[in-house]
Amino acid sequence: MSITLHKGDIPADLDLGDVIAVDTETQGLNPHRDKLCLVQLSSGDGNAHIVQLDRETYDAPNLKAMLGDQKKLKIFHFARFDIAVCKKYLEIDCSPVYCTRTASRLVRTYTDRHGLAQCCRELLSVDLNKQQQSSDWSASDLSDAQIEYAASDVYHLHALKEKFDEMLSREGRLELAYQCFEFLPVRADLDLKGWAFEDIFAHN
Repeated sequence: MSITLHKGDIPADLDLGDVIAVDTETQGLNPHRDKLCLVQLSSGDGNAHIVQLDRETYDAPNLKAMLGDQKKLKIFHFARFDIAVCKKYLEIDCSPVYCTRTASRLVRTYTDRHGLAQCCRELLSVDLNKQQQSSDWSASDLSDAQIEYAASDVYHLHALKEKFDEMLSREGRLELAYQCFEFLPVRADLDLKGWAFEDIFAHN
């Protein structure tokens, strides 16, 4: 496994294929207040690319082109948040997408534990170290532990997608899952526009 740290943007010739694992690190969980700091990428080959963004300009044309490419599927865990911060700070519509957390909630109905660590432990027999989850991602110099943690969040998303597709198909929920994935960019847009906690489909 290798980790490559890029400052500001990815190289123009970086090819991660047509299915890309993606994650983000921010200063917090409020996209209007807490800036996007990192974007992590992997093609599923055991290697990771981490982009440390310029939080003043977000001038990253190559990264924006890759994430906005409608021919490339982006795999996230909790895509709703990641799509929202990418739209807020990179000004792109990040689709099409696959969300392993959404898939987990649709098919692992026997548990309420749908975090990435729990999914990896059960389905892949992989234990993730989450010690750096609460960390200062806006630091100009990231520690080795931070870089390794950020990379670990994209290493296993391709394998999780395969597992979840099998489980969703077995339970007859695969088409429903993909319909949910198509809606996620709209759900993220609702979050950004003020409907984060209100169910607009509810009767009251």
